[in-house]
Amino acid sequence: MNEELHERIRAVVASVPEGTVATYGDVAALAGASTPRLVGRVLAEDGHDLPWHRVLRADGTPAPHLAREQLARLRAEGVLADGQRVDLRRFRWRPL
Repeated sequence: MNEELHERIRAVVASVPEGTVATYGDVAALAGASTPRLVGRVLAEDGHDLPWHRVLRADGTPAPHLAREQLARLRAEGVLADGQRVDLRRFRWRPL
C-alpha cells in the first residue's frame, strides 16, 4: 500500500464524527481503497491516535477481540448497541 492511500484512510477515519459509526467498507470507498481489509490493516498498525472505535464490520459488530472496549467507547459517545450490534440505520455516518 502506498503512503498516499494510507494517509487517505487515516483522514477518513479521523473525520467520522462523534456519535456516529462507519463500516470498514464505507471508509475504504471514501478513501479509494480496493478492499476494506486495507482499512483494518491501517487501523491495526497505525490507528492508535484515531477514533478507531467508530469503525465497525458491515453487520454493525466490532471485532471480537475489541468488542468490550469498542462498545464502551461508543456508548460513551451515545452510540448504543443491541447486544453486540450497532444499528447502522440509526448511527451510520453519511458524509455529503
